[in-house]
Amino acid sequence: QVQPVESGGGLVQAGGSLRLSCEVSGRTFAMGWFRQAPGKERDFVAAITWSVRKTYYEDSLKGRFTISRDIAKNLVYLQMNSLKPEDTAVYYCARATFNQGEDSLFRPGGYDAWGQGTQVTVSS
Repeated sequence: QVQPVESGGGLVQAGGSLRLSCEVSGRTFAMGWFRQAPGKERDFVAAITWSVRKTYYEDSLKGRFTISRDIAKNLVYLQMNSLKPEDTAVYYCARATFNQGEDSLFRPGGYDAWGQGTQVTVSS
């Protein structure tokens, strides 16, 4: 399997915005974004089904983060607005090849290919 490839991370001031991109290849049912801060678990951020474009979000991030996809370019995006210092983490893109049910999209185990991650740092 070809791994997803993230880009777009960086350093931003609190209140700013960033857009992460992820290159997608291979059979795809859904794409997800997760994040992991130092010393913490990898947490779900958002997911989108590839063909139907149904979206899912961590409740606390709704309204600030938006996931989208461009089938023609094989890209999935994570638009992050009104960023806060607590959003600082490594952000990972992941691919779910098969449909294992909606609940699986909220868990790392529901995905079978992961990118290397991109660092997002929000300064106060």
